[in-house]
Amino acid sequence: MILGDPNGRPSATGIGGRSTLDDLFRRAAAERPDALALIDPPNCERLTGCSPRALTYAQADRVISAIAGRLRRIGLRSDAFVGLQLANTIESVLTFLAVLRAGMIAMPLPLLWRRADLASALSRAGASALIVSGRVGKHNQYDDALQVAAETFQIRFVCGFGKNPPDGFIALGDLFTVETLDPLPPPDERPYPPGPAAHLAIVTWELGPDGLVPVARSHAELAAGGLAVLLEGRFKQHATILTTLALTSFAGFATAVLPWLLIGGTLALHHPFDLEVFAGQQRALPVDTLILPGTMVAPMVDAGTVPLGPGLRSIIAVWPSPERLARSQSWRGETKTDLIDVQVFGETGLVASRRAPGGRPGAVPFGPIAVPRGNKGGVIVGEIRATASGTVAMRGPMVPRAAFPPGVERTPLAHMKVSTSGFVDTGFACWSDQGNTPLVVSAPPTGMISVGGYRFLMRELQDTIAMIDPGATLAALPNPLTGQRLAGSASNPAGIQQALAGRGINPLLIDAFRPRHASNGHA
Repeated sequence: MILGDPNGRPSATGIGGRSTLDDLFRRAAAERPDALALIDPPNCERLTGCSPRALTYAQADRVISAIAGRLRRIGLRSDAFVGLQLANTIESVLTFLAVLRAGMIAMPLPLLWRRADLASALSRAGASALIVSGRVGKHNQYDDALQVAAETFQIRFVCGFGKNPPDGFIALGDLFTVETLDPLPPPDERPYPPGPAAHLAIVTWELGPDGLVPVARSHAELAAGGLAVLLEGRFKQHATILTTLALTSFAGFATAVLPWLLIGGTLALHHPFDLEVFAGQQRALPVDTLILPGTMVAPMVDAGTVPLGPGLRSIIAVWPSPERLARSQSWRGETKTDLIDVQVFGETGLVASRRAPGGRPGAVPFGPIAVPRGNKGGVIVGEIRATASGTVAMRGPMVPRAAFPPGVERTPLAHMKVSTSGFVDTGFACWSDQGNTPLVVSAPPTGMISVGGYRFLMRELQDTIAMIDPGATLAALPNPLTGQRLAGSASNPAGIQQALAGRGINPLLIDAFRPRHASNGHA
């Protein structure tokens, strides 16, 4: 599927070239088949019930083909949308690449989404299949997937990794050891002008003022975002990357998966967040580049949880709430570990910026975004401007050029609004002293709250609570690590929790009403 630009602008594939993401992986696998490609979190057994794995490129390539072949054999066809709700384990990377290898379109979904959000997103995209981890912690993903499939008539197949899949599930866990692979159809030779990289690869989800918004990107647009991080971060060839970001958003893929594919390195995954496991991973691996939420970098460095030494070349600090960056601590000037801030503007785009001498974060550039920053011959990966209403707008190779699905602009459904000049208003407020000076992000989109990278419409949350208990209240309170946290008050908090769980609501909202017991035995 090629997502056409309604304003006739050409799809820029110069940055991503003509290569698909599967092409990038195959190239790395051909060059270094015996090199380590993917490493599981060491706590996989406790997390998903499956033992942790470490795969070479050759082994990973075989599993990718095995998953892709099975997806085709069960009846999925080219351009089918496949929902992925997987733990931050190597299955998430393998399945993503397998969906692309099979000629389909991947739709990663946040792990904390429950039935309400899942059913809405899968229906909007017309997804044909859903692939899940059987268990994540104590939560049974199998049950959710079956209920969502029953509520979403387009879902024809539910697949999963994990032990003891229930009836109706297509098991995928055996594909790590299966001897005979299902055949893949011959490569699609249709001429995708201007090349295969223009084909749609992924759909991620944004929360806008009007609700959930699907954001569709081609291989080339994903590659442009990854290249922005790669060049500014100066990743070394064949580096080992340890990421703590879930692979459910544009930022998760652009900061970890794309740099890994482009350098042919080793990608180690951490399911967020377990400090003891994280410390063990750093000790066990020769980590070159570490990817962390921006708010956690300074506290973890100060506590010694992230030891700065000659082996750790760089830390990628990801800021899903970029308005918080200006208030962050200065980076230590004496360390040889570089800090690269990645300001994330929802699913629209990102800006990567290396900390300058003195350690203060840089502002958002006004105009073209060239990486590496400060290099006159840098690659242009985007463009920034301030709108008349004082918000940040973006366009360029990493920013989608059209709303999804095609024709949604003529409906009342929430969608990405792309101007005739290609700019997308991110909704983040900004200010600058003069018209062309760098911009400083000052506030999140109006009406939004952000809890650990998840965005919510406060109005919708309050309306949901009012329907259950008109006397209950809900507030968003500041939190130094997660940005904000939800706090609820009700005469019967356990009853509200049960009602929310029955509706398939995000557990972050359910947790806001957990009973709080004070000391001395008083509630």
